[in-house]
Amino acid sequence: MKHITKIILASILASASPLFTQAKQWSLQDCINYAIKNNITIQKAQLTKKSAYEDYLQSKAALLPSLSASTSQSINYTPWVASGISSDGYTRSSIDKTSYNGMYSVSGNWTIWNGNRNRNQIKLNKLTVEAAELDSAIQAQNIEEQIVQLYIQILYSNEAIEVNKESLKTSQLNEERGKTMLNVGKISKADLAQLTAQRAQDEYNIVSAENNVKNYKRQLKALLQITNEDDFDITIPTTTDEMAMTEIPALNDVYNSALNNRPEIKNYLNHIKQSDLNIKIAKANKLPTISANAGISTSTTSMNNNSWRTQLKDNFGIGGGISVSIPISDNRNSKTIINKALIQKENCMLDLKNQQTTLYSTIENYWLQANTSQTQFKAAKLNTESAQKSYELLNEQFNLGLKNIIELRTGKDKYIMAKQNELQAKYMTILNHNMLKFYQNGIIK
Repeated sequence: MKHITKIILASILASASPLFTQAKQWSLQDCINYAIKNNITIQKAQLTKKSAYEDYLQSKAALLPSLSASTSQSINYTPWVASGISSDGYTRSSIDKTSYNGMYSVSGNWTIWNGNRNRNQIKLNKLTVEAAELDSAIQAQNIEEQIVQLYIQILYSNEAIEVNKESLKTSQLNEERGKTMLNVGKISKADLAQLTAQRAQDEYNIVSAENNVKNYKRQLKALLQITNEDDFDITIPTTTDEMAMTEIPALNDVYNSALNNRPEIKNYLNHIKQSDLNIKIAKANKLPTISANAGISTSTTSMNNNSWRTQLKDNFGIGGGISVSIPISDNRNSKTIINKALIQKENCMLDLKNQQTTLYSTIENYWLQANTSQTQFKAAKLNTESAQKSYELLNEQFNLGLKNIIELRTGKDKYIMAKQNELQAKYMTILNHNMLKFYQNGIIK
């Protein structure tokens, strides 16, 4: 009987084990890797790159001669037959009114020189492939930046929950102590009601902080484009005060490194190079084009009594030649294309300058926030220590009946606010410092 009971219990536990399976813990790097692999925007950028690469391959193949084969089969009916050569060019040796004719040919064309338009087109298409790759990198870095910001918010909100839980424990102790003091007549029911209200407020703060974490996780899941109902949780790394006190890199050092590393800057430089090639291609429209062509052909007809093989041999011919096309006047079409290409280059130069300004402003904002948050963190840390000691002293004095409920609640509120300000400054410093490193070397830790 005991043996059967053990088997039944084991079966129940085995079937229920999925219910106790913990949710996967997503690290920051896990989130980044998953987003880069599955994000639709990034996937579309990769498809654009593949399409551009096909254009590049096609432009390379355009350097080779083109080759084509053709054949035509026809039936002719001639009601009044006459010997000799008919109007269609065939020599008649038969008086059949209906004739069957065949033409067979192979021809090739090759552009020898067209002002290097074809070779510059290859270079242009290669730059287009690189630009598509840079667009993909830009999208990836934007996603990484958003992930880091949400990840830090989750870490901060998690610590805020712990602070509120500590505050709740204190409020519960104060409420229990207040009930005891009410029984001995040291405080009134109104005072106890305030202690109960404080405890209820702390419970509300915990629920609010937990909802913040859930909302940030929801946003992170949406960014990763996860649509299943599986539990989603992140790895909580150890964050120390020393991380917030790390030396902040110099603004110009970050900016100069970003100019060399950021894909958006490389992308605008790429477009300037494309503009240069477009100008060369446009100018080539004014130059001659030299091309060569060659072909072989033969024919057969039922009007000839010779065999099919003999006709193929007798009518076989080879031809070839070189042609030169010299543009003289194209109604200003070439000049317009050249001028538009020059205008496009100037536009790209302005876009680059604007992007450099935007990049500097973004880095400067992170740099200012990092310095401000670090200074606030130093002050907030001292303020927290002072508020904690003050609250502990007020607690002792309250127990001795030297302080009232209002003074106790005020002291506690100051302590909780100081702790929250310290946490916020700490995580804002870590976030902005890491963003500076990200812009400097493209690495997020």
